[in-house]
Amino acid sequence: MTHLPALIYDLALILMAAGFASVVCRKLKQPAVLGYIIAGFFVGPYFEGLPTVMDTKSIAIWAEIGVIFLLFALGLEFSFRKLARVGGAASITAVVEVAVMMAIGFGTGQIFGWSTMDSLFLGGILAISSTTIIIRAFEEVGVKTRGFVHLVLGVLIVEDLVAIVMLVLLSTVAISREFAGLELLGSIGKFGFFLIVWFLFGIFFLPTLLRRVRPFVNQETLLIMAVGLCFMMVVLATKAGFSPALGAFIMGSLMAETTDAERIEHLIQPVKDLFAAVFFVSVGMMIQPSVLAQYAVPIAVITIVTILGKILSTSFGALLAGRSMRHSVQAGFSLAQIGEFSFIIATLGQTLKVTSDFLYPIAVSVSAITTFSTPYLIRSADPAVNWLEKNMPQSLANALHRYSSSAANASNTSEWSVLIRSYLVRLVVNGTLIAVVFLLTIEYLPQVLSGRIEDARMARLITVLAAVILSAPFAWAFAIARPNKPAFRNLWAQKRYRAALTTVELARIALVAVLYGVMASRFVSIGVSVVVTILAMCALFFFFSRQLKSFYGWIESQFIQNLSERERNERGDLPPLAPWDAHITRFAVGANSHVAGKSLMELQIREHFGVTIAMIERGSRRITAPTRDERLLPLDKLAVIGTDEQLVKFGSLLETSEHTEEFESPEEFVLQPVSVPAESMFRGKTIRNSGLREQAKGLVVGVERSGERTLNPDSGLEIETGDRLWIVGDRRAIRTLRDAGQVE
Repeated sequence: MTHLPALIYDLALILMAAGFASVVCRKLKQPAVLGYIIAGFFVGPYFEGLPTVMDTKSIAIWAEIGVIFLLFALGLEFSFRKLARVGGAASITAVVEVAVMMAIGFGTGQIFGWSTMDSLFLGGILAISSTTIIIRAFEEVGVKTRGFVHLVLGVLIVEDLVAIVMLVLLSTVAISREFAGLELLGSIGKFGFFLIVWFLFGIFFLPTLLRRVRPFVNQETLLIMAVGLCFMMVVLATKAGFSPALGAFIMGSLMAETTDAERIEHLIQPVKDLFAAVFFVSVGMMIQPSVLAQYAVPIAVITIVTILGKILSTSFGALLAGRSMRHSVQAGFSLAQIGEFSFIIATLGQTLKVTSDFLYPIAVSVSAITTFSTPYLIRSADPAVNWLEKNMPQSLANALHRYSSSAANASNTSEWSVLIRSYLVRLVVNGTLIAVVFLLTIEYLPQVLSGRIEDARMARLITVLAAVILSAPFAWAFAIARPNKPAFRNLWAQKRYRAALTTVELARIALVAVLYGVMASRFVSIGVSVVVTILAMCALFFFFSRQLKSFYGWIESQFIQNLSERERNERGDLPPLAPWDAHITRFAVGANSHVAGKSLMELQIREHFGVTIAMIERGSRRITAPTRDERLLPLDKLAVIGTDEQLVKFGSLLETSEHTEEFESPEEFVLQPVSVPAESMFRGKTIRNSGLREQAKGLVVGVERSGERTLNPDSGLEIETGDRLWIVGDRRAIRTLRDAGQVE
């Protein structure tokens, strides 16, 4: 009789149980993750009466591979471009929510008398919400086109990055068993350094590699390459002292910037689903009924704390970020659960053997309960907001209204802040690259020179000179190149700023000298390092400035081209530009829609529905601020501004459902608030007759007057002095109106 390895038996048992549980959950309209966990409990060692997994060690390895594929797939959905577009509101909300939940989780553990490590990991477990469960719940409840969804998805993106940082910090604390500030700061610095290095080199090389081999790559080869690169980054991250999950997430986020991201995501989906099923089943295998019975009270308390804590902390964070009370509360009710990252954090504690055995099943139980409750909580958000609006003191409601308005109006940045931010980015990026070149040169060049140059001092000197020469383009960008010339020229034209600008320029040169001195002093004496680096840099900058500028310009343009390659190949979504509770949603005109062929004047869309069509995308053509004579054609894609209720009504007109993604607007198409001064040519004229549409190349989508707001105002409204107008239009045209003094 042929011997059957235990692993094959176990996989057959696990996958059959997972498949059956998935069917049941789909029937009950529950996430498959929940079914996998329940299946794991039934095939685990703590349930009698059914076949049990035999080789738990091998299953643990498969589960770890599942974590790698989970994080890789999450990285493919993450992308650094999405993080850059998230904006301040989602970032502030996420940071507040994570910080509050960490504190609440730690405090709850301490109240129960748990150890410091158990309490700390409990805080991490409760801090991160579940992307999978939330998206599934949005689909089930049917709210994916609501305005608050943009905020929730932005918070989830920031939480993904915060969770990765949390894994690094928890690993550091768990290994050292101390909360030393310098050690934690060192871990954050190390993580930041490697993150920048991986991002820069990954974006520079990865899209170029995939672009070059694309003609020779079929789906099979692309899948193999993607998985190979994922595991390569896992190995590099582990060598650098980080977790395998971090490496998988980083490689996924790098591939998310390439034009092959969708193909890779599609190809990796079945592989991810397979291994993820094994991981979640292994999670369920660790559930002990005796432990659940023993810790029933903590499970109930932590579940209530999780739901209430997340609702309150998220709502407060969103209000603090300037979002309306309605969107803030809706976001809070949506994020009131924990999920896959919580399991990964709990697994980390068990792997490092720093948490108690009861913490894992408690986390699983709380996740299961909050998964069940999520759809009901999302449905409860609107009644909760209505109750708050009815019972809230009017003074508090007015204060929140004023704060939200002022936060929305405070988005304009000065040229100083723009210039300083561009300088900081340039210094951090190029300083990191200088450090990498020095470290690599000092690490490997002496091995090449050994045996060829007998004088050790000469070998060290050659090594330092080589590092200086190789890093010269980045040093030139660090100390000489101006990252934002228009802002610099505008500020230099004002004499009062010249002394400050000169100080900034001198400080850059001093900083690069200090950086080179510190790096070189690790290999030669400080005196020699200072003299060698100063002389070498002066010679290089004087004789080869043009070559350095040209070479660095090529590197920078190649990097920017790779970073924006996917964006250039995408069409669609505009970010949620509109103020207040309005937002932009994408619609498509159906092939047989009765509105096809009719003009906007005939349809009277603004008059009947209160919405404004800000853009029409017709094939490769974009029509911004369409006139009333513009006709809608079949398959036109529309960017429409309005509130949730207005957009739902408008969707019924087109006989089509909203597209849930956002538009990607061209950079010159913006929403900006302007004020009308007393000397403005627009004062005293109606919106229709003022000429604003032609001169701003856009539309007036909102008016603030005497503390009252009007969204999508009637074109017959007369513009008055002091009105604050929200205009969707051309950035340069609006700037020209400001320079002419017609608006402020």
